[in-house]
Amino acid sequence: MTNRQVLLAQRPIGMIDAATTSLVETPIPVCGPGEALIKVGTLSIDPTIRGWMNDAPGYLPPIGIGEVVRSSGVGEVVESKSPYYKVGDKVFGFTNWQEWVVANEQNKLSVLPTGMGLDLATVMNVVGVTGVTAFFGLTEIGEFKAGDVVVVSGAAGATGSTVGQIAKARGAAKVVGIAGGPEKCAEVVEKFGFDDCLDYREPHLARRLRMVCPSGVDLYFDNVGGEILDAVLTNIAMHARVVLCGAISQYNNTEKPYGLTNTLMLIGRRGRMEGFIILDFMSRFAEAQIELATMVRNGTLVHEEHLVQGLQHAPEALNLLFTGGNHGKTLVVVDDTVKLD
Repeated sequence: MTNRQVLLAQRPIGMIDAATTSLVETPIPVCGPGEALIKVGTLSIDPTIRGWMNDAPGYLPPIGIGEVVRSSGVGEVVESKSPYYKVGDKVFGFTNWQEWVVANEQNKLSVLPTGMGLDLATVMNVVGVTGVTAFFGLTEIGEFKAGDVVVVSGAAGATGSTVGQIAKARGAAKVVGIAGGPEKCAEVVEKFGFDDCLDYREPHLARRLRMVCPSGVDLYFDNVGGEILDAVLTNIAMHARVVLCGAISQYNNTEKPYGLTNTLMLIGRRGRMEGFIILDFMSRFAEAQIELATMVRNGTLVHEEHLVQGLQHAPEALNLLFTGGNHGKTLVVVDDTVKLD
């Protein structure tokens, strides 16, 4: 048996292509003292992976040329010489794009709780990093209050759709999504329960946003950056909060990044714009997961997963996030025998 791995072969310009990565076979890693050998089951495909491929500073270092592409995922412990893991445990952490990984002091993985009554895909979506990001971004960074008018970009995506549903469940006055195309906008309203959804591909977004939010936007959860963020800034209410979660519109930009022109609105409206990284909330994951799992089980949190079969298709799965070809949380199934109990 070997360990198939997807390596970063060269830094992409724009969308990744066949030359960006290479699929190789290496020996399965040996489990040493204090370590556990993990069989990777499912990979989480997130926009930030594309940012890590660039040779640019960030909250984590860039992926090196020739290194396995960084990614979180879930796997199963098949051998353990560590007191922290036992054979059969399902673990979550940086598995990267490969079939086997070792957990140790340098690469610590978290053991997933059992008995949640949820399948692996659901746990990796709304009860995993995606859902927890939505939860803390809305409640902590955005300081959500009942009665807020909330706008969410990337509303058809895994994080955005969850943000809107949490806001609705907690008493938002109105929740408006921004998504690409009539099909996704309809899904945001009909499936995820938003009050309205605006197609950013249509002209005059700022004007249309003003029509559906005449009293202004109290809380904007931004997943895309660029021109959409600029349009929302023209419509913020007094003491608005703008949560910067991602900038997917800029990750493949081959030209100079878009320069915001409406930040002066933050002064006049006494608004606040703040970015965050979900790693800052690692110690508090359980409190969010309990609430999110409860919402899933009682039907107040609808979710959708887009499953891509096969490690070799991970690069294509990442591109889906930027072409709009996915619906819901994108996951790559590496080994479908890895399941939650």
